[in-house]
This record gives sequence, structure tokens and C-alpha cells, in this order.
Amino acid sequence: MTKENFIAAQQGQKLTLEFLLRWLVRDGMIPPEEAEKLLKRYRGEHVHPLVVLGEQKWSNRLPPNKLLTVEFLTEWLAAHVGMTYLHIDPLQLNFADIGNIVSKSYAERLKIMPVRVGDREVAIATAEPFVTDWVAELERVLNMKIELVLASPLDINRYLPEIYNLAQSVQLASKAKAGQAIGVQNFEQLVELGKNKNLDANDQHVVTLVDWLFKYAFEQRASDIHLEPRRDLGIVRFRIDGVMHQVYQLPAPVTNAITNRIKLLGRMDMVEKRRPQDGRIKTVSADGDEIELRLSTMPTAFGEKLVMRIFDPEILVKNFIDLGFSREQTAMWNDWTRQPNGIILVTGPTGSGKTTTLYSTLKQLATPEVNVCTVEDPIEMIEPAFNQMQVQHNIGLNFADGIRTLLRQDPDIIMVGEIRDVETAEMAIQAALTGHLVLSSLHTNDAPSAISRLLELGVPPYLLNATLLGVMAQRLARTLCPHCKTKVELSDETWQELVSPWKDAKPAQVNVATGCLECRMTGYRGRTGIYEMLPLSAEMKKLIVKDAELGKIKALARQEGMRPLRLSGAEKVAAGLTTAEEIIKIAPPLD
Repeated sequence: MTKENFIAAQQGQKLTLEFLLRWLVRDGMIPPEEAEKLLKRYRGEHVHPLVVLGEQKWSNRLPPNKLLTVEFLTEWLAAHVGMTYLHIDPLQLNFADIGNIVSKSYAERLKIMPVRVGDREVAIATAEPFVTDWVAELERVLNMKIELVLASPLDINRYLPEIYNLAQSVQLASKAKAGQAIGVQNFEQLVELGKNKNLDANDQHVVTLVDWLFKYAFEQRASDIHLEPRRDLGIVRFRIDGVMHQVYQLPAPVTNAITNRIKLLGRMDMVEKRRPQDGRIKTVSADGDEIELRLSTMPTAFGEKLVMRIFDPEILVKNFIDLGFSREQTAMWNDWTRQPNGIILVTGPTGSGKTTTLYSTLKQLATPEVNVCTVEDPIEMIEPAFNQMQVQHNIGLNFADGIRTLLRQDPDIIMVGEIRDVETAEMAIQAALTGHLVLSSLHTNDAPSAISRLLELGVPPYLLNATLLGVMAQRLARTLCPHCKTKVELSDETWQELVSPWKDAKPAQVNVATGCLECRMTGYRGRTGIYEMLPLSAEMKKLIVKDAELGKIKALARQEGMRPLRLSGAEKVAAGLTTAEEIIKIAPPLD
């Protein structure tokens, strides 16, 4: 029987296990004897045949011998029957539009799910490619053309009820009234006062939407959630592996209600919308892991913008190799942090992983024999092993005052969240002089610049020479997705741009990634640190004078073996962990 006759014979019928097994055997993907065994064992089961096949964990007999997962088999079937394959991404679904196409009961009865709505066309996902008798009737009712796409039955079963529940929550929340007018924080809606009403933050539909927002952010490995009000709607964006992704648009009243709900959970003042506020929430993921969120609101032209930074406690359990340190860098860092007194600085821009490095270090140093104290603005993560104090400018408690307080608390190790002024710098150095190990962060582009920055702030050179143990600069580079990375030749021009003017030997091959479902088609999954470490040798201390020249400090540091950020990144490229383009983007050029 030809392939066309094979397909024609199935029209109007549901997929059967026998049909799929015959086709897999015919394509040489599984042995006939395995097909016979499975057919006898599963005859009459009320489970979708693609799911039954995926549960067998068979490997494809054809190279490259991939596992026959439900996703793989769905894509394979789509190619055979001439349909478009679609992996359902919940972050790409406009559930408000989807919920208006067909009713939930109709969709569940046919096991179909609208996934994309246009002006004259709607894409509908199905796991039954041959059951299409409903298409013509629905096209007539909707007066729209229907594009059928094939999706995994597991995805349809999971997302179909969720999407309709969320669509209903948005619809009902939009209609809800609470009787309290929206404040004048939205500058363009002053003439609308009395028409728009706030939604109740405790409304069950709003609670559902907030739970959904957290759930998908955790699943997608987001590090930040942004709720941004616009003129007529609200935008939801996730930061994943350092890159922003717009995921949803919501009606403006619903966005305000979600913001109010989250402010309520974070014990923030719900009525105050004109001033920035900070808060925090501790919640639990679907896997039972505790996750902490730091909240920050900001008044904008269209209302309150809310950003939630997600902190995963698992990060603090990682060792320094897992964070991206080389063995030499780990040894040097351990040598610095084992000193009884002195100051260690970690530098880099916002979002470069400084806090993770400092917390991971303190976590290892915080044994029962020592007293670890921190002063932070704000406290990033609550850690029971430390004594943490938050800066509070409204009552005059700044970093310098915080350090003075900590010095009376019999500390062994002090962490200062950030050195921003000469008073904080001098207090941190004073703590180091009086027998304490001090760790702190600073915003500079590289490690040598930290020395010139402290001198510019007004720190006397002799105090730096007496206390500074070392400076480490760092960045976070996206790592290649292990599921889709492949080896390629690296062009001479790209390597030259990466390491010029240094002459490191070009690797024979490097890895690139094309994108897959595991990495959301980006080619990257996760991040790793790249580091530049500057110890203070006797020669280096001679250069730390009142009018120190940064160029001379950098030159000596490299003579003494400091690997700049670009070269640390090049090592990661040569090891196949990331790409040259990623390092060129995040690390300052060599000079």
C-alpha cells in the first residue's frame, strides 16, 4: 500500500496504536517484534497512542538514534501527514482571544485547542490529524479560515483547561467592581476618574492569575517578572537567561489588580501608588522548593510598574566550579577568603552575579565557629546562617552606620552590600584593619578599575595597601543548550575580534546551537560566570599611590598573570560552553 493510500484509509478515524506501529516499523524506526509485543499488551487501552509509544522510552533505530518521545513522535507524524507541527508554548498564547473562539466544552469534546487568532484565520491544534469533519462547520460559524496544526496530546490535555480557566479569570476580573476609584497615578486617565474601578486584590479570579504568573515564571527559569502598565493595557515580561521576553498582554484593570494582589502578599502599602516601594514574598514552586521574590514598585506615566526578582536558594548550594570558576580561580578565591582579616571586592555591572558569588562564599564560610554579619540594601535573600541587616535611609541608617553597628556585634566576617561613597569605603577598610574579613561589591568595568575608583572616592592609598586582599570582576555569559549544540569551525575574524591584541591559539572547533524546545529556540540554556582576578602583590602595592595610573596597574596585573574577562570568556568558548558572540557582547574589549 502506498503512503497516500495508507493515509486515505485512515480519514475520519482516530489514531490507533496499530496504525502508528505499522508506520514506525515501515520506516525502520522500531523492530517488528517490539511492535507486536506492545500491540498485544496495550490493546483496548484508553490512552492516546502517541503517549503509549512515548512511555516505552524506545530509541530510534535510525541515526542519530534519538529517544522516541511524545514530542518527537508528534513531529514525525506531522511530517508524514503533511501538517504543521506546533509545540504549544503557554507564554505565546493570547488566552483572552483564544477563549472567545470556541467554548471550553466544545474544545474538550473534540480535544482541540485554538492557539493563534488572526483577523481572518485561526490556528487550532489537534492530536487527531484524521478527524476533521468539524472543521467546515466551525469555519462557517466563525466566518474564519481554520489552519489545523498537530500538537502533542500531552500539551493539549495540560494547557486546554488551564487556558480556558485563565481566559475566564481575565474576563470575570475585568467585569468585577470594587467601588474604589483608581488614584491619579495614571497621568493620562485623570479625566476618566469615576469610570474605572479598582478590582479587589482578594478576588478569586485575580488570585488565580497571580498563581498562574508565578507558576509559569518558575517553569521557564525566569530571573525577573515585569508588570508594566501602558495606556490601554498591561505588559507582562520575563527575563530568561538575561534576555527579556514579552509573554502576555492583559487589560489595564486586570494588571492593576494583579499588582495590588502582589503588593498585598509582599506586605506593601496598597494605597500608596506615588512612591517607590520594596517588599518580598516567599513561596513554594510546584516541585516543593522554597523560592524567594524581591518586589519593587515604581510610579510611571500609566500607573505602577512592578518588578519581581526571583531568587532560587539552590544557587547557594552550588560550589564555585558550578558557578563557572576555573580550578586556579577557585584556589585563589579560597586563599583570599581564608585570610583572618582584609577586604575583598567583587565588581561588575548590575545583574552580573555579584550577589550570588558573595552569598555562596558566605554560605561556605558561615560555620558554627564564626559570626557572619551583613549590611545590605536591600537584603537579597534571607539566609538563616547569617545575621542580616537592611539599610533604611528613611531613619538615617546607611551603609556606614550599619558597619559601625556591626563592629559592636563581635563579627568575624562582614559583608557590605555595596560601597557607594567614601564614608562606607573608609568604614569597611576600618573593619578590615581591626581584624575582620570584609567582602563587598563595587560597580566597575574590570578589576583594576576598582583600585582607581576607591582612590577617586578619597580612600588613602596606604589604607588600601594595608587591607586589600584582592579584586574580582565578573560577568554572566549564557551557556549553550546541551540538547541542540553542535561543533563548527570558528572563523579567524571572530576569534581575532574576541582575543585581539592577545595571541591565544584558535581552537580547532567550537560549539554553536540552532535552538530547540528545551531552550525556547534561543540556543542558550542557563548562564555561567566569567571572572577576572587581581591579587595585590608587593609590586602592585607600589603602584597604588595618590595619582595612580590605571594603565600601569592593568599592564602590571597582566604581566603577573591576571586573565582579563575576555580571555576567561575565550576559554569558555574553546571549552564549548558558550559562543564567541556572547563573550564579545558582555565582556569589555582587551586593550
